[in-house]
Amino acid sequence: MNRFSRRLRVWGAVAVGLTSVGAVGATAPPASAATAVYSEDFSGGLGTFTASGSVRAGAYGARLSGSLVSGPSMTSAPIDLTGYGDVTVSYTRAASGLDLGESFTVAYSVDGGSFTALESARTATGAASFRLPASVDGRGLRLRFSLDADSILETLTVDDVLVEATGDGDPTDPPPGSLPPVDDVTEPGPYAVTVDRSAGPGDDGWLVYPTNAGRNGVDHPILVWGPGAGSAPADYEDMLRQWASHGFVVYSEVSSSSGDYMIDALDWLEEQNADSSSLLYQDLDTSEVAFGGHSRGSIGTFDVADEPRLETTIHVAGGSFDGNGPDSLRNPALYIGGDEDFATANMERDYTNTGVPVWFNVLDGTDHIYATRNGRHIITAWLRWHLADEEFRRTEDFLSSACTFCGLGEVRYKNW
Repeated sequence: MNRFSRRLRVWGAVAVGLTSVGAVGATAPPASAATAVYSEDFSGGLGTFTASGSVRAGAYGARLSGSLVSGPSMTSAPIDLTGYGDVTVSYTRAASGLDLGESFTVAYSVDGGSFTALESARTATGAASFRLPASVDGRGLRLRFSLDADSILETLTVDDVLVEATGDGDPTDPPPGSLPPVDDVTEPGPYAVTVDRSAGPGDDGWLVYPTNAGRNGVDHPILVWGPGAGSAPADYEDMLRQWASHGFVVYSEVSSSSGDYMIDALDWLEEQNADSSSLLYQDLDTSEVAFGGHSRGSIGTFDVADEPRLETTIHVAGGSFDGNGPDSLRNPALYIGGDEDFATANMERDYTNTGVPVWFNVLDGTDHIYATRNGRHIITAWLRWHLADEEFRRTEDFLSSACTFCGLGEVRYKNW
């Protein structure tokens, strides 16, 4: 199966230099039929790992340094193994300077339970690989690396973390989301599209939606889109159609720096969903909503990003002028800029000031005007991840060093 989004790097690994092993044993690299479910080389930071104590990332990987106060550790977000079995965890590690009685530990947890050690040692260098027990299959897996040492000169360096597994049937088939699956987000989705150019609270917006909305019982997620200053929905028609073809109901009207019109639009869409005379009656998933926009549309999105009905926000070539835009963010955010865009400096500052999970791509060869068009497929995948529950996109398309869109420009992400 030829999937555009399946571009994870796969490494081989061999267990060496183990001092002690927990409930599972070292194993040879998995067979070639295995799928890379998760990978992290820490080149963009800690990725999905959260850290306590002294932990930093760089070209060397992730480095834990000892402390007299509390031992450092880093723990991954849950790795979804739905549909997968024969799970193998591989990584490289190098312990340096540890004294007698000090050690590092690598452990795993299933579905939020207690951690089980894979290895615990004072000295180890090189690659390690472990086959996990069948009790892990199909569950939620967390990995934790920790160091028990009392000097900052005593370190554990971790790199090239990889989780591989085999799937039920075709191992390349991802777990399903709430919309019909697609092989390639750069192509139109499975839905024909209808455009209503006199929709919304004031009958002056565009409603772009799947023609056969509700087919096969599908409830369609919602995107409210704000155009840039001096532009209108017509300037984004091909992009609005693309997102609607993938199953999203998209509303857009001339934007303002205030995002109140987005709130009004969402209220109107909820009314359509409840109105038996509406073409979208009971066809909308009002629990899966995104606000986003280009330039001034991004500014308006920041203005109302604390709206409690939102799942995510999207900001294209639209950094806030004072750097305070991210203060209102409550949910994961997508930032897209361009290396030839005058607004990218503001977006850089916003990225620094962002406290929620954020993914940022500064696209190569892209100016202010073309940022949305050049980033439209990124937005499609982001919406399919955050609004349509296609969790496999987390690692494959975004949060890994070999992510689908990593070759389009400079990628950064944090707080995951």
